[in-house]
Amino acid sequence: MSGKIPQNFIDDLLGRIDIVDVIDVRVPLKKKGKDFMACCPFHGEKTPSFSVSQDKQFYYCFGCGASGSALGFLMDYEHMGFVEAIESLAASAGVDVPREEGGSEVPRQDYQPLYAVLETASKFYRDQLRNHPQAQRAVDYLKGRDLSGDIVTAFGIGFAPPGWDNLIKHVGDDAARQASLTTSGMVIEKDDKRYDRFRDRIMIPILDRRGRCIAFGGRVLDAGDGTQQQGAKYLNSPETPVFHKGRELYGLYQVRKALRDIPRLLVVEGYMDVIALAQYGIRYAVATLGTATTAEHLEQLFRTVPEVVFCFDGDRAGRAAAWRALENALPVIREGREAKFLFLPEGEDPDTYVRQHGREALEKNIHEAMPFSRFLLENLSARADIQTIDGRARLVELARPLFTRLSAGVYREMLTDQLARIAEMDADRLAAHLFHQKQDAVAPVQRSPRSGAPTKRSNSLVSRAISCLLQDPGLGKLAGDGKRLLASGEPGAAFLVELVELLQLKPHLNTAAVIEHWREQPIAQRLRELAATDATLSDTQALETEFLHTLARLDEQAARRRQMAHIENVKSKRFDELTEEEKKAFRKQIVSDP
Repeated sequence: MSGKIPQNFIDDLLGRIDIVDVIDVRVPLKKKGKDFMACCPFHGEKTPSFSVSQDKQFYYCFGCGASGSALGFLMDYEHMGFVEAIESLAASAGVDVPREEGGSEVPRQDYQPLYAVLETASKFYRDQLRNHPQAQRAVDYLKGRDLSGDIVTAFGIGFAPPGWDNLIKHVGDDAARQASLTTSGMVIEKDDKRYDRFRDRIMIPILDRRGRCIAFGGRVLDAGDGTQQQGAKYLNSPETPVFHKGRELYGLYQVRKALRDIPRLLVVEGYMDVIALAQYGIRYAVATLGTATTAEHLEQLFRTVPEVVFCFDGDRAGRAAAWRALENALPVIREGREAKFLFLPEGEDPDTYVRQHGREALEKNIHEAMPFSRFLLENLSARADIQTIDGRARLVELARPLFTRLSAGVYREMLTDQLARIAEMDADRLAAHLFHQKQDAVAPVQRSPRSGAPTKRSNSLVSRAISCLLQDPGLGKLAGDGKRLLASGEPGAAFLVELVELLQLKPHLNTAAVIEHWREQPIAQRLRELAATDATLSDTQALETEFLHTLARLDEQAARRRQMAHIENVKSKRFDELTEEEKKAFRKQIVSDP
């Protein structure tokens, strides 16, 4: 589906639904004061520390720090993607999700006929595996791979019989359904002829995260005399309106269906590897579909689990593929996300390895897989002579384009410290060389040493003002012209101005909708922390007083900066060049100086 979901729709949707209803059907809540509490679904605990605010439409766990809106909850708890979570909330609210293109809203395209015809094809192939007279070769192949009937059923495996138009005939004469067959990639049209794309193959349906069939992979069968037939060994559906190889991960739906608590995801190279591993009880494997791991793949993976293990052949080609995966992972890797690399013995793949050595041996290797940081630094170090100054300088230059793609944060700092030790450099000097760092937009929220939760008050005036706005977004209308706050010179003043202007433009936004405006930006976590602050000023009037007092302090700071700038300007002139007003200000400054 093309087109972006309008931000206004997301704002309105978060204002329409109630986060308490969304969470309560999944995690039973109990009323406590003005909020609702439960044991956190994201970490084990016996005493409830998971708080849901109906006023803010926001949840926060004081034990592990998990936080967000109803949208974020669905993404984290149900392992949904962003669009999928919006569609789920919209369905519960009884509204359609609009799209916009070129700045204007466009109606949502209806791909239901494509999903319907693909599901028809999937059922047809499953029936053929059971009933077609020539299906025995397919059955023998699956048995030869040690696949049980339960696994074949779980993955919907079927059989496309020999012949040019079996699926075409099965779908029938309806012109619209025949057109959908072509659009979905199941039928090829060439020289005024139409024929089935998949013929005489094991058929493996590819499902999206909602379990809808969106494409197929076909594995060619051996001829009756034991020789392999002509044609590609594996054949995939082409890209279609519902299937994009760079976005989909084979087996992710089956993982989510098989496991409630997913320990990690193992990324392998082929769908037969995923199926074979499931047969041996490893139900957390997924595969890309003939492409390198993309940024979209990685975002999906890390939205589902905090740990991802990439599995490759240990030969030169496998290590090259692993390095490409590392490069694509750089922008998405950060604290809380762990990537590892597992290299199997040369000539082995997950299918052959697990069949020969068993589940325990493979899972031992998975647990001992090489961390992302080690793979990165060892590869860089191998390309430079780190025993010499020249080589260490080259190491830093090799690292620069990779490190600059990392998100700012604790993980990048720790990785930079490790690189500094290898390069025998001061870590701060190395960081200054690698990054042109700017001061963070909002001062870090102070944390209590006991629980890790934000303390009640941050020392930063800007953070205090932002916290007040997140407690009660309606305060934005009292801020006046926000741009004047830039003159305070406080770190984060520009963001505060942006927040004030948003709330003056959209005074109806609740806390959750405000934070969603910055979902994909590094500041989002800071905003969630500030929103979760257990403010001592709980009543509206006290919060308003605090907010206005904080703005007054910022205005005073701006006035002092202007005065000091004026004094510095006066000091640059001879006394007889000053105006009477400047002379008075100068005398006043002399008197006030210690």
